[in-house]
Amino acid sequence: MSNWLQPTTLEGTRVKLIPLQKNHRTELFQAASDGKLWELWFTSVPSEETIDAYIETALENQKDGTALPFVVMDKTTNEIVGSTRYLNVEAEHRRLEIGATWYAKKNQRTGLNVECKLLLLQHAFEHLKCIAVEFRTHYHNLASRTAISKLGAKQEGILRNHRIDSQGLYRDTVVFSILDGEWATVKYGLEHRMNKTY
Repeated sequence: MSNWLQPTTLEGTRVKLIPLQKNHRTELFQAASDGKLWELWFTSVPSEETIDAYIETALENQKDGTALPFVVMDKTTNEIVGSTRYLNVEAEHRRLEIGATWYAKKNQRTGLNVECKLLLLQHAFEHLKCIAVEFRTHYHNLASRTAISKLGAKQEGILRNHRIDSQGLYRDTVVFSILDGEWATVKYGLEHRMNKTY
């Protein structure tokens, strides 16, 4: 199943998800600069010093079939306003994670994330025929945990001392998932939220 995950553009009403390229560097950094998102200790948003390695790692993971990174474009302004990706891909088990998601401060809490997740989940369940999609976040990232729950994902548990971060601190990771049998209901809920937001 080496060709299971192919670069593709996903487009909705307000959002366009475009496969990440090296030439997105400047716009991606500008988006991260809105709010200096790299200063949030529980996230992994690229800074001026880390953005080249950030892009390189994402593209290497794409090449080896374990990830598909996107830049997020706001169609109302044609600006790149963030990034997201499929990662920890297990093609043989038709499972993947949606993560490494962040948005410029001005685009947070605007409904944009709901449409991004709808596009990613729809592609995962309806095109790739996933049997499960995971979301993982830092235990201390309460905003992310709340947002994932609102999508309709269910918390599976907490992986304690799961990672050691760049400062040497231990990270507890909260794991959520949506199963293929739950997708119809989750999709209806996301579309309902979008209709109220846009």
